[in-house]
Amino acid sequence: MSEIDRLASDDDTRVHDVVIIGSGPAGLTAALYTARANLEPLLVEGVVDGGPTGGQLTLTTDVENFPGFPDGIMGPELILGMRAQAERFGTRFVTEDVTSVDLEGPVKALTTASGRTIAARSLIVATGAKPRRLEVPGETELWGSGVSACATCDGFFFKDKHVVIVGGGDSAMEEAMFLTKFASKVSVVHRRSELRASKIMQERAFKNDRIEFVWNAEVAEVQGADGQVSGLLLRDTVTGETRDFPCEGLFLAIGHLPNTWLFDGVLDRDEEGYLLVDQPSTATNVPGVFACGDVMDQIYRQAITAAGTGCRAAIDAERYLAEHTSAAPDDPR
Repeated sequence: MSEIDRLASDDDTRVHDVVIIGSGPAGLTAALYTARANLEPLLVEGVVDGGPTGGQLTLTTDVENFPGFPDGIMGPELILGMRAQAERFGTRFVTEDVTSVDLEGPVKALTTASGRTIAARSLIVATGAKPRRLEVPGETELWGSGVSACATCDGFFFKDKHVVIVGGGDSAMEEAMFLTKFASKVSVVHRRSELRASKIMQERAFKNDRIEFVWNAEVAEVQGADGQVSGLLLRDTVTGETRDFPCEGLFLAIGHLPNTWLFDGVLDRDEEGYLLVDQPSTATNVPGVFACGDVMDQIYRQAITAAGTGCRAAIDAERYLAEHTSAAPDDPR
């Protein structure tokens, strides 16, 4: 009997106090806190390319800015440690995708890809977000080996190197200026002849002598060898001509896509698709449903801030249950 089948046979008729969707830092921290509160959380960790996912950290090599690891730690190793810690206190895991949700009433129902129904008195959404990608040759192969979507996370590894950042908004300018703390040169590649960024951000970037701008250009291919970026193939968006552009790193600042399609028409979202919460809490517009991590945070997007909101969501869920559990039914439907 598989782990999924075993859990299904044990739990399909049970209403869980807490179910968490998502296995990144936010979801695992929420699991740890709710487990230590004796709420016996069930975490549905999803499946990506045939295996479990731990969020964007599983695609990150060295993590040097997570407190408590003075020598740094590999992203997947950090996730495995957080998972083991949550499991130690009683968190149970199901490796399946959630395909639909019914959030009406005091008991929430989740349906998984296998057709299983999971019922919960409270739900913590930690489904995260994924960076928009260029979808060009070489990008996937060199992701994490010179290609990144987080200057704050990875800029340190590009000391005295020439890097490229793609984008034209405020985030791109912020990341370009941040990268000048490490890189010898930062080239901003933008597909138009002017930026979308606010005037003040443009002025700051234009005044920085380490930043150059490559206008009317887009990346057609990421070039590299031996797991390292060696350059880009740029395409002129006006003439269509291509040219090689040597560099040693590529950063994307073209936005993120929050994983919120499950909640279309159910949970309130902003214009970018991020879940809205009743700040400073993590409560969504549906009672008993809480959101944490990158699925509700489009500003910071760090492992440590995601973990912090996971803690907040766990405490919010615990308080919600303390107020509502006595009135909740024991049968899901």
